[in-house]
Amino acid sequence: MSSTLLEVTRASHEEVERLERLIVKDLQTEPPTARERLYQSHRVRNMIEQITETTNKLVEIYEDKDNARKDEIAALGGQTATGTNVFSAFYDRLKEIREYHRRHPAARVIDANDEYEQILREEPQIEFSGEEASGRYLDLHELYNDYLNSKFGERIEYTAYLDVFSQPHKIPQKLKFMRQYREYLQKLLEYLVYFFERTEPLQDLGRIFSKVTTEFEEQWTSGNVEGWENESQENGHAPDEHPVIDLGKYSTVEELIRDSEVGPEKLKKALAALGLKTGGTVEERAKRLFLTKDKPLEELDRKNFAKASHQSDLNGVLSTPLSGKDAKEIALMEAKVSKLCDLLDENIVRTKENVVKKQALTYEEMEAEREEEEVQAESESDDEEQQIYNPLKLPMGWDGKPIPYWLYKLHGLGQEFKCEICGNYSYWGRRAYERHFKEWRHQHGMRCLGIPNTKNFNEITSIEEAKQLWERIQQRQGLNKWRPDLEEEYEDQEGNIYNKKTYTDLQRQGLL
Repeated sequence: MSSTLLEVTRASHEEVERLERLIVKDLQTEPPTARERLYQSHRVRNMIEQITETTNKLVEIYEDKDNARKDEIAALGGQTATGTNVFSAFYDRLKEIREYHRRHPAARVIDANDEYEQILREEPQIEFSGEEASGRYLDLHELYNDYLNSKFGERIEYTAYLDVFSQPHKIPQKLKFMRQYREYLQKLLEYLVYFFERTEPLQDLGRIFSKVTTEFEEQWTSGNVEGWENESQENGHAPDEHPVIDLGKYSTVEELIRDSEVGPEKLKKALAALGLKTGGTVEERAKRLFLTKDKPLEELDRKNFAKASHQSDLNGVLSTPLSGKDAKEIALMEAKVSKLCDLLDENIVRTKENVVKKQALTYEEMEAEREEEEVQAESESDDEEQQIYNPLKLPMGWDGKPIPYWLYKLHGLGQEFKCEICGNYSYWGRRAYERHFKEWRHQHGMRCLGIPNTKNFNEITSIEEAKQLWERIQQRQGLNKWRPDLEEEYEDQEGNIYNKKTYTDLQRQGLL
């Protein structure tokens, strides 16, 4: 029965309608945890893809390029080549249906609702690395190593790299004309796209990139692309141009020399862009440039290269210089990276905070925190806990249930304490506030101020107050220091006792 084209059409429409209802039903439920919210988004994304695939099949059926649907409808009406009447067609179809159910008796009792409801209970398989922690943090360690070992990178810490990688426009433009930079940028863009698709499955990345490309084209035409403005100003040409001469238009060196558009300066720029020597007469420059028409740079004689450029080519850093098209592609990749970093700004900030936090923890504390996160993740997935009624948003107790309201008031958990040293972070309750002075966030803030986190600074949350107290402590320590001029004692021949300063002054005056 399901083999007929009309039955396939009917079943496809039913599938689309059921999936649409499931999507609405799933989105009406507010997930209690971030992990459940991520699972819900991926379920909805998978159902949307199923709807799209089924709809495409329906479009092919309705287009009816092979006239199969038209012939089947005609057969139902008794209009066949053999002249069969309507009753014969009806009984033939009835016989086919009975035969189908005789061979498949279970088809009568299948409940399609249960099959579709099972989709809502499934947990999509999403792959995250241990460092990514189910999409909460980014794992950029491999790209960080590539950045450190490159010519365009700087020797910085991983925390500083998390601030820098989202700003490729700040890299000097001359360093962007490297194969190494292009490969790094491609890897960075691929990772950000992959991470964004896993953490934001309902976002239309194609539409986002389409808008970025449109805005980029307008900026590139006007020469306002950030990080590439000097391209047209320094070389005196439009952004789409590059000091590379199209040698395909010339068959001999003489034609290249006679071309009025190609002068000594343009030949020099073209040779410099290729890493070749730029000296000599116009004829020597033209011959040297013409060598690159039929041979790649790797096969040219070493004497044609400038020393620094050739050594870089041997190290595999520099490649053939970028044409205007290649420069435009790199600038577009930078624009896409910047856009993705804006969309993932919250994850980037959270990643940096996590890295700073780990740097202040010992190995034992890190292991204890990891075990605590695993226990918390298991408790979050418990169905019973998801159904707990907690309208006042009270904290959870040791038994996984909200604490009593009287206990909430007793401990003052509704009272907010802000600490400027911790970046205006809020602590709820006096106990949490007192405990935070020994935790990593406050320690890191004090370390940034250059002040030791001792007991003297307990209850100090203002940056200005902490600085003033540190100055007073330093002054007090200065009074208690050993001062040899005043405290070192000297005795003269008569047995009189003087300090060092007085003894030295009397001795210089000749009074001793």
